[in-house]
Amino acid sequence: MFLFFLFQMHPVLKAFVCGSISGTCSTLLFQPLDLLKTRLQTLQPAVNGSGRAGMVTLLFRVVRTESILGLWKGVSASFARCIPGVGIYFSTLYMMKQKFLVDRSPTALESVFLGATARAVSGICMLPVTVVKTRYESGRFGYGSVYGALKDIYQTEGARGMFSGLTATLLRDAPFSGIYLMFYTQTKNLTPQDQLDPVLVPLLNFGCGIFAGILASLATQPADVIKTHMQLSPQKYHRTSQAIAFIYKDFGLIGFFRGGVPRALRRTLMAAMAWTVYEQMMEKMGLKS
Repeated sequence: MFLFFLFQMHPVLKAFVCGSISGTCSTLLFQPLDLLKTRLQTLQPAVNGSGRAGMVTLLFRVVRTESILGLWKGVSASFARCIPGVGIYFSTLYMMKQKFLVDRSPTALESVFLGATARAVSGICMLPVTVVKTRYESGRFGYGSVYGALKDIYQTEGARGMFSGLTATLLRDAPFSGIYLMFYTQTKNLTPQDQLDPVLVPLLNFGCGIFAGILASLATQPADVIKTHMQLSPQKYHRTSQAIAFIYKDFGLIGFFRGGVPRALRRTLMAAMAWTVYEQMMEKMGLKS
């Protein structure tokens, strides 16, 4: 019944549903990496390890003190953000492709514009839930539910608190998606997909996504660190420049890349999986992604 209803939907709604399903799968699998990234970014200098050792040490600490399920703390907020957020991203991207591109692949610059715009729309819509997710993962807040957290933030901090870190979030997400889509589409265009066995196409797409995700993650890591600090301490940082000055003073330049390993792993794998699942579902419904 659901499949019949899905096939009768408007193409934009189909893109939304396909994106939401792909976001659900990737969020559930890679939530632990997001939690580790948030914790690493907010560790004090004397406590923080370096490189992979820091991430592994923190992993065992979370499991020891909060159980294995502690690695999925904040997953409800991640679902609340990613399921509609990824759906909004893909449906916005689909609409713009249908409007500006007539049965052709986007150029490199067009890919940057399309990816960045779609992510900006999604990021602004879902930012209050992103704030809740970041605070859940930090372990510093005892919110009982996503709704309760949103209500508490609005009552105590107002709209400013719900949209804290907006600038840093857009500086992180819009360039990431633009850079990612550019490398993803250009890499796919260089591969002979028409000559491959159809069974291998999803694996090829996943590989293209991995390559694009690594480059995009490295380019946007500083903005992610700034965003995390601003969302955890909105009373302390009223401007993005204040957060930048604090991070540089306390952690140096390396501070802007803290949590880079788990974030790169999560964003790269999550984006690659989301795009692979999305494109396969869209193809099954006879739509060009």
